[in-house]
Amino acid sequence: MAHPSPDMPLAGRMRPTSLDEVIGQSHLLAPGAPLRRLVEQGHLPSLILHGEAGIGKTTIAMLLADAVGRPFHALSALNTGVKQLREVLEAGGGSGGLALESPVVFIDEIHRFNKAQQDALLGAVESGDVTLIGATTENPSFSVNNALLSRCQVYRLEPLSESHIETVLRRAIDHDIVLKEYDIELVAQDFISQLAHGDARKALNLLELAVQTADPNQSPIIIDQDLVASVAQSALARYDKDGEQHYDMVSAMIKSVRGSDPDAALYWMARMLVGGEPADFIARRLVILASEDIGNANPNALLLADAALRSVQSIGMPEARIILGQVVVYLATSAKSNSTYKAINAAMKLAQSDASAVPLHLRNGVTSLMKSQGYGAGYVYPHDYPNHYYPQSYLPEQLQGTRFYNYADNKREQHSQQFMNWLKSQAASND
Repeated sequence: MAHPSPDMPLAGRMRPTSLDEVIGQSHLLAPGAPLRRLVEQGHLPSLILHGEAGIGKTTIAMLLADAVGRPFHALSALNTGVKQLREVLEAGGGSGGLALESPVVFIDEIHRFNKAQQDALLGAVESGDVTLIGATTENPSFSVNNALLSRCQVYRLEPLSESHIETVLRRAIDHDIVLKEYDIELVAQDFISQLAHGDARKALNLLELAVQTADPNQSPIIIDQDLVASVAQSALARYDKDGEQHYDMVSAMIKSVRGSDPDAALYWMARMLVGGEPADFIARRLVILASEDIGNANPNALLLADAALRSVQSIGMPEARIILGQVVVYLATSAKSNSTYKAINAAMKLAQSDASAVPLHLRNGVTSLMKSQGYGAGYVYPHDYPNHYYPQSYLPEQLQGTRFYNYADNKREQHSQQFMNWLKSQAASND
């Protein structure tokens, strides 16, 4: 690789030039790890690198191609159409499927390719004319079509830890062709790590801005929290509402409510709101949760969640946060039950394989012909009996005794069970 120019951004100048220089991702690149073993054997299959921004997907793709001696062609899904893609694939073809000769085609943001673009890759990948390395910040299971996904190995890259980020920063100060000419005292490495959220590129950008903003007559140049804060225009938590974090954070919120932790539930909901998640999406998830995880342990939970959804839709942000805050605390601190959720799932499962006819006494005999055929015969109207209850069968004969719903051990459902037991005992005594 060419020597970096001083005019390049710091992140570009500090790009690793070999796999040994990569910081982090030891689960893939350490001796004996999967990607390291592959390149040591001179083999590189088509693969997808999945992980957040700034953790080395592009760099690792370049270094993998270099390690096995393959030509490297980089494309971005943001500005590559099907025509351009086919031109690159055709230029790389003709290797006859010889893996050692096939070029590596790197596609950044591959999740942004539509189905036609992804389909255009299939033939070249399957024949071995090219080796595809796709990079995505989204879960490939959701964003890459199954046909292409089945032809690629998927590797998850992890966000860099705070110690990794500190190593990145220290290496830049000690070895960068520009920064090493300064006397720099870094005391805000923890703060930079917090702002970077595992993103090495963001950390290096903050360091470079801080050095450029500092008093040039100062020696040493002290990179402290105040200086970093002054150059960080926004320290908002990173949140991709269109990507995997969208699913991860709503899952964290739901699990926190289910686990009766109002503080954690508020935190994850706040992260989503600050990141721009639509308030009505959060409200809809809370309506579902109110029924699935609370149910008849507290029927008011569903009413409150539904009212919150309608209120959020009519009011909007920022005031909607107040309503959402109220309902998420109410749901988190409510009694919990998933008995009705389990019951409907069990009934749905049986319904998929059972086609029992409706018993005649439960059918509606609306015509004389139906009545002559026995429709409605034998049905007992419960309201004509004490307590508006009469014991009769409502399931097909072969399903008699089947139980889908079991009362959970909360006060409300235990009260309902006691009431049902009382009804049955009263009906038996009246007989």
